[in-house]
Amino acid sequence: MPLLNIHVGSLPIEDPVLKFLLELIIILGAPLLLNKIKVPHLLGLLIAGALVGPNGLNLLSRDSSVVVTGTTGLLYIMFLAGLEIDMGDFRRNKWKSITFTVYTFAVPFLLGLIGGYYILHFSLLTSVLFASLFSSHTLISYPLVSKLGIAKNLSVNITVGGTMLTDVLSLLVLAVVVGMTQGEVDSAFWLRLGLSVVAFSLVVLFVFPIIGRWFFKKVDDKISQYIFVLVMIYLAAVLAELAGIEAIIGAFFAGLALNRLIPHTSALMNRVEFVGNAIFIPFFLISVGMLIDFTVFFRSLETLGVAAVMLVASIGGKYLAAVLTRKTFRLTKDEGTLIFGLSSASAAATLAAVMVGYNIIVSETATGESVRLLSEHVLNGSILLILISCTISSFVSMSSAERIAQVNKEATASGINPEVENILMAVNYEEIVEKIVNLGLLIKASHNDDRLFALNVINDEKNESSVKNAEKTLHIAVDTGAAADVKIQPLTRYDNDVATGISHVIKEQKITDLVIGIQPDKGFTPSFVYNLANGYLQNDNVNTLIYHAAQPISTVKKYIVLIPPKAEKEPGFFQALLRIWNIAKSSGASMAFHASEPVISIIERVVKRSGIELSLHPITKWRQAELAAAELATDEGLIIFMAKRGMTSYFPQLSLIPEFLNQHARENNFLLVYPFSQENPDEMEKRSVSNHDDFVEIGRMIGRIFPG
Repeated sequence: MPLLNIHVGSLPIEDPVLKFLLELIIILGAPLLLNKIKVPHLLGLLIAGALVGPNGLNLLSRDSSVVVTGTTGLLYIMFLAGLEIDMGDFRRNKWKSITFTVYTFAVPFLLGLIGGYYILHFSLLTSVLFASLFSSHTLISYPLVSKLGIAKNLSVNITVGGTMLTDVLSLLVLAVVVGMTQGEVDSAFWLRLGLSVVAFSLVVLFVFPIIGRWFFKKVDDKISQYIFVLVMIYLAAVLAELAGIEAIIGAFFAGLALNRLIPHTSALMNRVEFVGNAIFIPFFLISVGMLIDFTVFFRSLETLGVAAVMLVASIGGKYLAAVLTRKTFRLTKDEGTLIFGLSSASAAATLAAVMVGYNIIVSETATGESVRLLSEHVLNGSILLILISCTISSFVSMSSAERIAQVNKEATASGINPEVENILMAVNYEEIVEKIVNLGLLIKASHNDDRLFALNVINDEKNESSVKNAEKTLHIAVDTGAAADVKIQPLTRYDNDVATGISHVIKEQKITDLVIGIQPDKGFTPSFVYNLANGYLQNDNVNTLIYHAAQPISTVKKYIVLIPPKAEKEPGFFQALLRIWNIAKSSGASMAFHASEPVISIIERVVKRSGIELSLHPITKWRQAELAAAELATDEGLIIFMAKRGMTSYFPQLSLIPEFLNQHARENNFLLVYPFSQENPDEMEKRSVSNHDDFVEIGRMIGRIFPG
């Protein structure tokens, strides 16, 4: 029996292998062809869907397989928006998002209400539902913006937050209107809806993170972790539908819930984005395109009239809302345009509301014809709205996002060049290789994708087992980096001892940061403390990080950061602080700084430029810092700025830190940070402050290392 059962002339194609092949060819070909003529490939997938769909050449039917993968793609877009949003920025800008929500909901709603009631002469109830179609929007262009690296731009943050709120409001209007047509809107209706929405929010935002943290601690298998993410997306979507709201809101909330458990620079994040952008999101666009039927607009003038009103209310309303937002918050013209581009696309919530309204029959005519809440003209008009709004969204978002990305690039180039960063990770123990690499991925700068080194030192008296161990550990390191799209250069060194081998590589590769792991079951042993003092810390011009990983770094909710007095006077203080900042920005963990007043004042200046969630605790005695460290809770980590003998911030109690950690932090993650104590003479750019009492120079250093 043949595997392929193809019948020439039999359309639509029924053979699953041939169907999937055709869809993959579309997904492959659309970007390759359209990128050459500067057309967003999202638009190409929509048009391709229309051409091969039931209203075009009828090569493919919009059957359950297309709907399922397309639905997953839609949920994926919303999930990624929630996953990639910077929660610190989101909290800081929540009032901006709420203000944008008011604009982007109210303006199109009012235009739609006027158009429906006064121009198209719909009933008041139909006009309200008709108007709500234009308030919601779909982040169909979000993958384009994310790909350009500006997902954390203020305008994007405002729009993503506003999308969640306005879609919820639009879908609540739908629920109320449907309830009113069925005579169900009473006090019990509101109570039931309110309680279900609150219960859904509490479960997803508070229970999901607990489940996720437990799962990522217990399960290391990468495939299982990815499947778990998919389960969470669909589970949140189902819970949202049970609560009476749309599944897309559930997917967005799932992204928020897992935001801190999937670091932006992690391998899991790369897998999530890759599969979504390669398969699920393109399938969604093709499935939407299959709904488009160009012929309906030539069969009825009334459909064209309804479509014209819908386009003016939706596109015009979103444009006015973007202009109001730009003027209110004094954004740049490109940022205002990007808000319009991201919010102008109508697809998911609009289509859902139209289909619900179309399926509700409110009465019958004398001839037995059904009168629907939303007519066929509105249904057909919504298809045209989807096509045109997605086209506008794709073009406007791509052009404005490219300009913003170019401005960011020029701002970096016109200032001081990004710091040369070479990170060396010592990976002599197989069981902690992946944990060390994951830390390296968090502390690195965003522009550094190929200056990370993994080193395994083999004793001169090598044997076959040590060579094989070196190959295996380096292979794990390279694979872990590759999974996050970061090139890690493997190095094997034959030397008398590990410390000497590391010192030689530091000089050869001009290393700026050294990461060394402690075996979790051993802690600080006397031999390690000796090697630390007499070997690793002899490299004066590198930041040295000693890392103990008791749990996956993504599952740490909060770090207690202890900084000794006068640490700000060390040459490498600002670079060391930047590494801690990167951990917070990439993982989403909050930071509690315990430091002297001068350090607290510096951190307050830094946080204005690069916001993270933090709390500041001034201390006058080191004992206060030790008490905070001794009270570490589960899922909390500890970061201590250290100093070796001879450094400005050194004092005798620091030598007791290893013993203190063995007693109080064996079950927690901790990181010891030794800032470099001497400027590298080969560096063209100074990395340190020469006059520690010069606030202008300190401000210059803050501005260079923590750009706004």
